[in-house]
Amino acid sequence: MRLRMPHRDRSDRSPINIRHFGEGRTLGERVADDVAAWVGSWPFIIIQSTILALWIVVNAVLIRDWIHGKPFDPYPFILLNLVLSFQAAYTGPVVMMSENRQAAKDRDEAEHDFEVNRRALVLLEELQAGQRDLRSAIADLQRAAGPA
Repeated sequence: MRLRMPHRDRSDRSPINIRHFGEGRTLGERVADDVAAWVGSWPFIIIQSTILALWIVVNAVLIRDWIHGKPFDPYPFILLNLVLSFQAAYTGPVVMMSENRQAAKDRDEAEHDFEVNRRALVLLEELQAGQRDLRSAIADLQRAAGPA
């Protein structure tokens, strides 16, 4: 599962999206984003839950009969806990790297939004000044034309 990235060839993209997506990302950033997208998805949760259930059933029921009542990972499933701890030890930091990248992107987007809003405010102030001038000119024309 991959994150939904915007297409690279779009000319209307913000500089923030160009900086944080596409070829500008390092291999580590791409891996972190892909791992975070996969670990945070329903398919991952369903697959992992299925594997855990199978592990427990195979150990507790099936293999017990095959190898003379001695499953390879008996209850309380210490090997399974070790595997899950190993998985968490690696996915946790990788997901944190992706979250740090998202926080940096959010800061860049906020700065970009602030700049866009500042420019829009200047344009609105110019429009208001022009509207005041028009109202003043209309009022002058009405006074010059006299009472209707």
